[in-house]
Amino acid sequence: MERRKVQLTGGSTYTVSIPKGWARDHDITAGEEVAFHQDNGSLLLTPVSSDEPTRGVLDISDREGDALMRGVMTMYVSGFDEIELTADRISPAQRRIIREATQRLVGLEVLEETADTVVIQDLLDSAELSVHSAVRRMHLISRSMLEDAVTALQEHDLDLAADVISRDDDVDRLWYVVSRIFRSTLRSPEMAREIGLSREKCFDYHSSARQLERIADHAAKISQVTRELDQSVPTEVTDSLGELCEAATDIIVTAFEALFADDPDTATELANEARAKVEAIDDRARGIDDQLRELDPTRARHLGLIVDSLSRSADYGGNIAETALQKAAPAPDL
Repeated sequence: MERRKVQLTGGSTYTVSIPKGWARDHDITAGEEVAFHQDNGSLLLTPVSSDEPTRGVLDISDREGDALMRGVMTMYVSGFDEIELTADRISPAQRRIIREATQRLVGLEVLEETADTVVIQDLLDSAELSVHSAVRRMHLISRSMLEDAVTALQEHDLDLAADVISRDDDVDRLWYVVSRIFRSTLRSPEMAREIGLSREKCFDYHSSARQLERIADHAAKISQVTRELDQSVPTEVTDSLGELCEAATDIIVTAFEALFADDPDTATELANEARAKVEAIDDRARGIDDQLRELDPTRARHLGLIVDSLSRSADYGGNIAETALQKAAPAPDL
């Protein structure tokens, strides 16, 4: 950390010099402008950003399948306005993956295609998006997925199980949007101002969104197990799993209410309530494990995976409650 003395110039203007090394690193020369941002009692200094779209280039010569999909998603989350994918020659299989990636991410559109280049443009204006609404939507989808996944098991409804699995893409799509906006606020205090949230609150929402994305993954996993089960499950077991799901969902809902509560005292009370409920989940899970010992090994193994997914989902709800507690805590004086 460097310390600089504040000077009084002309009797009314406060001035402070900036480190020469920082100026050189950011190509700041005499006469150029820098931007100041007020941020929770701090004053942040940044170079004045250009209005030109940022372009990221990714060589996909050695990328196929999931590696290529992940590459496009990473460039998207990193915040580039345009993503240029290059290779000596882009294969039809690679083009299919690129098109699939653009369909799975909000705001992307193929702008240009040649034999060796595909340019993807992001049409999404992050400043017009509501992180609050995106996380709330993630909560509603992931919660309904978890409930429907257990219902599909209880009723052996394979169509419903398939529908739950398909909804996982909707949660992933929102997760990538939240991640993109969050990373943008880390790079630019101006972005946090434009979306109307502090960077601390963006972090809290991003952290909670990650837990919701994991809950959705486990709901999809439960549905996949349901599709693989070719034998009926005893009613007493499905009833117990339904009760475990209800308890896990209750934790998630209570934690989410704490996260979005405006009053710190209410948020703290709800978050502590959710955290306390997590402890009882383990006892419920052990009780179901005892029931599974009476089944054949194959069904016991499959159903054990469901118990584990429901327990983990409750834990993720507890993590959201922990974030809510931190969000409600008073900020220290700097």
